[in-house]
Amino acid sequence: MISTVIRHYLAARAELDAPGSPFATTTIEVRGVKLKAYASAPPNMRAVWEATAKHAELDYLVYEDERYTYGEVHAQVRKLAAHLVANGVHPGSHVAIAMRNYPEWVVSYWATVCVGAVVVGVNAWWTAPELEYALNDSEPAVMIADDERLERLNHMPAQRPMHIIAVRSSREVPGGSTPWTEVMATDDPGSLPDAAIDPDDDATIFYTSGTTGFPKGAQLTHRGSVDNIFNIVTMGLATSIAEQKARDAGEASDSPMPAPAQRVLMAPTPLFHVTACNCVMHAATIGGAKLVLLYKWDAGRALELIEREGVTNFSGVPTMSREMLLHPDWARRNTSTLQGMGGGGAALQPDLVGKIAGALEKGQPTTAYGMTETCGIITANSAQLFLAKPESCGSIVPTLEAKLVDEEGNDLPRAATTVGTLCVRGSIVIKGYINRPEATADAIRDGWLNTGDIARIDDDGFVFIVDRAKDMVLRGGENVFCSEVETAIYHHDAVAEACVFGIPDERLGEDVAAAIVLRPGHTLTKAALTEFLAASLAKYKIPATVWFRTEPIPRNASGKFLKRELRDELLQDDALKG
Repeated sequence: MISTVIRHYLAARAELDAPGSPFATTTIEVRGVKLKAYASAPPNMRAVWEATAKHAELDYLVYEDERYTYGEVHAQVRKLAAHLVANGVHPGSHVAIAMRNYPEWVVSYWATVCVGAVVVGVNAWWTAPELEYALNDSEPAVMIADDERLERLNHMPAQRPMHIIAVRSSREVPGGSTPWTEVMATDDPGSLPDAAIDPDDDATIFYTSGTTGFPKGAQLTHRGSVDNIFNIVTMGLATSIAEQKARDAGEASDSPMPAPAQRVLMAPTPLFHVTACNCVMHAATIGGAKLVLLYKWDAGRALELIEREGVTNFSGVPTMSREMLLHPDWARRNTSTLQGMGGGGAALQPDLVGKIAGALEKGQPTTAYGMTETCGIITANSAQLFLAKPESCGSIVPTLEAKLVDEEGNDLPRAATTVGTLCVRGSIVIKGYINRPEATADAIRDGWLNTGDIARIDDDGFVFIVDRAKDMVLRGGENVFCSEVETAIYHHDAVAEACVFGIPDERLGEDVAAAIVLRPGHTLTKAALTEFLAASLAKYKIPATVWFRTEPIPRNASGKFLKRELRDELLQDDALKG
């Protein structure tokens, strides 16, 4: 069964890419580079949104106990779009969205991209200094924010002039703000404002943690965002076709799950990340699905909503799937509607693949590997394919080429045993980083994006991530760059040396740890360090484990910290003590 499903899958991929297929790819030239893209994809995200008008009577957004149909959200999008244009927003303007996963986030997104403006996704966990940096960097004309983000705004120095729309807040803001309710109380204009939108215009700016201590604003284009949706659909179709062919040939005895009247997707991760926005919200929207949002992550509440709303696809970080499976309510809640469970943001551990497959009545485990810099997924793996290769993140999506390079950037020969840094090129690779030409040139060369991940690609084209070249911790789906945390620690007067790295964590996959050497005559405790860092770093970036050393941190011949050796030594010492 395993080998035959893979064979059918590869054949289905070829069929879907054949001339005449709506999912056929072609070669285009973008910014002087020839790239793979979909030949028949919509030209921009506005076209994607307009196509959903036919679903007017269907539920679109469910937030806790609130419910909105596609028709109701379309009316809200038209009202907000008109308000934005009336307040000086035009194609190319930046609109910052800073809030929890409220329905207003989704409305704000579609209204912004439909007028040709650019969504700036603000990390809702940022502290005031982090928020201040992003606003100064992106220079939004409008900021749409909830109460918590507005409170942080009040603790920042005076900002450049921008129109503020207050969501679910009555907070007074310096310079004033317009309540969301006031915008929604206006008459429905009946149509969207006119806007000329090129496929290669920016649609979104999502910030990624920076290796220099400052986040970088990645420019996701309309073409990249649309093609990411098509990649998700194509990969799912190919998997379904492969499994059906296996059944037809008598190579599999399982029966497919009946198609639901409406697919229901849950978005438990923040919409300011590419995972929830581009891979869940976009995918749900284009297919007329219902999107279920939560105020905050809670495994018990998620199970309650899965049962109540008939969720068919759950896509979060692996931690969330594991927490639901271990939750006492799993046995008593009806999860029979789940067809897929898993997600991305971190590797889905092989044991969890089997646990999900065994726990779902007819559903299957799913995973995807991607980056902000690719507008979404680079690979995807699900169902029987995932069970066949549980350590693989899947095969490369149709609009990407892939190669492996050595430490000097030289192409490596293609072989199942070859290990190197994974590079990808295609329509979904970002345009670059705003205000960072050097960072853009360093990350993307001749269209090839260096992912920073060490990988191998087997004979079937499935990718296996071996390690990360970047000095980064992947904590429960959040990228934490060690140098950013080290920079913050070094601001403390008591610190002489600081080395930050990731350590294994059963729940999060990895967590942030630090080894610190203090200056002579100074003292510092973990609690005091945590309090100090809270002023400049989001909570998830603050080291959960801290070792204070009396010996200097070991270095190599070039003076760089030997992080892996230090981490292994410290963990081994703790294990012996324990």
